[in-house]
Amino acid sequence: MAKHKNSPTTEEIDQRVHNGADSPAASAATPASADASEQIGNLDEENPSGETPYDPPPPPRRVSAYTVALGQLERVSDFMNLDDDMRVYLRTCQRELIVHFPVQMDNGAIRMFTGFRVHHNMTKGPTKGGIRYHPDVTLDECRALAMWMTWKCALMNLPYGGAKGGVIVDPAKLSKRELEKMTRRYATEISPFIGPERDIPAPDVGTNAQVMAWIMDTYSMHIGYSIPAVITGKPVAIGGTLGRESATGLGVTYITRAIMKQRYGRSLDDASVAIQGFGNVGGWTARTMHERGARIVAISDKFGGIYNPRGLDLRQLQNHVQETGTVLGYNGSETISNSELLELDVDVLVPAALEGQITKQNAHKVRATIVAEGANGPTTPEADQILADNGVLVIPDIICNAGGVVVSYFEWVQGLQSFFWNEGEVRRQMERTLLDNLDAVIGTTTRRKCDLRTAAYIIAIERIQEAMRLRGFYP
Repeated sequence: MAKHKNSPTTEEIDQRVHNGADSPAASAATPASADASEQIGNLDEENPSGETPYDPPPPPRRVSAYTVALGQLERVSDFMNLDDDMRVYLRTCQRELIVHFPVQMDNGAIRMFTGFRVHHNMTKGPTKGGIRYHPDVTLDECRALAMWMTWKCALMNLPYGGAKGGVIVDPAKLSKRELEKMTRRYATEISPFIGPERDIPAPDVGTNAQVMAWIMDTYSMHIGYSIPAVITGKPVAIGGTLGRESATGLGVTYITRAIMKQRYGRSLDDASVAIQGFGNVGGWTARTMHERGARIVAISDKFGGIYNPRGLDLRQLQNHVQETGTVLGYNGSETISNSELLELDVDVLVPAALEGQITKQNAHKVRATIVAEGANGPTTPEADQILADNGVLVIPDIICNAGGVVVSYFEWVQGLQSFFWNEGEVRRQMERTLLDNLDAVIGTTTRRKCDLRTAAYIIAIERIQEAMRLRGFYP
């Protein structure tokens, strides 16, 4: 399969890191779909209306993310025998903001939008979490995602709590100017909640580096001077960090490779991989696994999926997506549905789209050896049990996709210090952080005789409890 020729591969960058050499001064080329942060909400300046020649089927009703998050917490609380007071504390979000705001559209009409920002827990420091633009954004979804961010940050031992925000909107149906105006007004509405010492947002589904740049500029204009550390995931030219764009997908690859070596004694070489979602996470996971020898046999987006058991040519596929806006219709592949992709007989399945994809209804059909959770909350608690009973190893989201928040932390630190690292340093520190904490999770599975998700939650909750004990309760 062809590889990118105009830039070094992430594998080559890793080699330079381990050899002690500096990495290139700019990030490697971006996957074709990485301009949009995830499966839904692709932004196209050449087609601001978001219209495509494809008519996607209506999506199946998704499982409530909040129900999944609470169910996971309850299972681990039972395992740890937490008292009722601690359970209530951990499941309760500390702050919740709902905003309704007007935006004047290009045609002169006034449209009202609804947005959210939720802080789950601030025991270990300021909160951190993405901003999502999607038609299905809800307060409960933000609560769930903020909760998952708390566990993820605690597991990575970062000085953060979890947060999440979003706006109910399909960004593909706004012009670039409408999107900018909506973003700036939303940033203004939530500005009392955010700040470099209070809450630091980042990109998520339907948002990208440009959206983060608008938020940073809006906040800075209100304060009166530039404050790069208020946001992460922004362009390098205005204080972003090298390596941020690829971080989540590359982190999925690092963690999956380590698990395969530790549990199965094999590398990614010729491992068959199916990836649900071809946005930032899915696109970079596909590329970085392919560079390490994996065979990417299936990829999907919101319109459907494609499959070739011999492997897909990622460079040609990215060109096809740039031209058509979808993976569908790619030559040399057969069309499959998103649900069929989840049921393929592969070594590694990477759900990298939205939450609630593997449920008790379809978990028994999953034939992958490993499920590497690139998305947040793609597997329900009931599905976890079914997968475990069937011998499927699940790498939980709070460690599998933690590369993004780890490098966001690095970006925040660099912004506060106005001292920036080369890409090799970013990748080296990210890999060390991920693998050190993976070792802690694996060690806990042995000592506590539990699965990876339970072990990861135990570590996160124990770290939060320790911080609570030391701080005490005010007043």
